[in-house]
Amino acid sequence: MIGIITLAVTGAVVVLGYVNSRHFVRTRLRYVDAAQRKGAPIVAGVVAALVAAPVAWLLPFVGAGAALLFGVAIGTGVAHGARDVRRGTPGLLEP
Repeated sequence: MIGIITLAVTGAVVVLGYVNSRHFVRTRLRYVDAAQRKGAPIVAGVVAALVAAPVAWLLPFVGAGAALLFGVAIGTGVAHGARDVRRGTPGLLEP
């Protein structure tokens, strides 16, 4: 039962992190040159994982793996959001 809760919480955090970071880059950081560089997703993912690590350590159902997956999701969302801006495509999140 604990494993299912852990999996559900981790999955929800990963999906929300990806969707929100992609949307943020597409809407708010559209004209920011630093967000369009190749290193931006790596920096965003590492910072997100470092920020999430203490939070994951304090929560009983999540661990270091959840923090790492969160960082990967943020980095992937930033990369895909920047790609959407460069290509001019609406992407997944267009209403």
